[in-house]
Amino acid sequence: MQDLHSEHLLFTPKRKKRASDISESNNFSYEVISTLESTGVHFRTSIDSGSYVPAHLHHAVEIIYLLEGNLTVAMESSVREYHAGDCILINADIIHSTKCTAPNKAILFQIPLSFLAIYLPNAEQLVFNLDNPNNSDIHRTKLDIFKDTLLKMNLVNNLRPEGFSLRFNSLLFEALFQLFHNFSVRVVHGNQSQRNKDRARLDVILDYIAQNYQRHISIEEIAGVAYLQSGYFCRFFKKCMGITFLEYQNELRLSYIYQDIISTDDSIKDILERHGFSNYKLFRRVFNEHFEATPTEIRKKRRKKL
Repeated sequence: MQDLHSEHLLFTPKRKKRASDISESNNFSYEVISTLESTGVHFRTSIDSGSYVPAHLHHAVEIIYLLEGNLTVAMESSVREYHAGDCILINADIIHSTKCTAPNKAILFQIPLSFLAIYLPNAEQLVFNLDNPNNSDIHRTKLDIFKDTLLKMNLVNNLRPEGFSLRFNSLLFEALFQLFHNFSVRVVHGNQSQRNKDRARLDVILDYIAQNYQRHISIEEIAGVAYLQSGYFCRFFKKCMGITFLEYQNELRLSYIYQDIISTDDSIKDILERHGFSNYKLFRRVFNEHFEATPTEIRKKRRKKL
């Protein structure tokens, strides 16, 4: 359980193998998150030794309560750095990326929309927000109570006392009640049926890219996977992901390359070849844009911290 966000997003009803660790899976585009039958959600303490996860989405509300360190999150055209004590909420099906350049520790809490829908009708219409635009004392108090509930959930989850499910689920439903009453609004989307179709099509596209990112994938090939004409596919992908298909491929490759740079002594040339990044000049430019350093400098910084 090394990284915070490298899950390939999809929910399964039983405890199965997760694709959350970079070392275990080559899937980043949408998260595969297993849930416990006894709880219906995914909840754990996450320790991230360093990662870059490109644009991805998940069919769940995701909450990250940073206990130690920092995390940079890009979401809806904004980039923000969060610090220990911050609580981050990412709504379902929102495209976002994350970057952790130094170790951090957090509570990771993911709530499938399918689970919410059991208790809240039309759960897909709910939009949650933990931010406090008016900086009110009432909002801060509510947020402090919510964080305290997460800490209690984390303690029970780590200790696993006898009767774990009873205690954890009581806290789980308290947290969900707080989210619903204190931090949500209902937004009715114009064409939910079309949104669902687009989401399903995007899942197929992202899954195919994740399985084949190490080789060249032409526009014609990936458009055929989605049963779309090339021109329409390009517009569809850019609308959904906020970047072009080619940019996304390079972002995905970069995420694996960064992990290998900080966790192995392999040559940069070998790492690039392993993950299909053939244009070294482009790689240097993209890498510097994200990390404001060269791969060699990143390695030196990591070794000094170890």
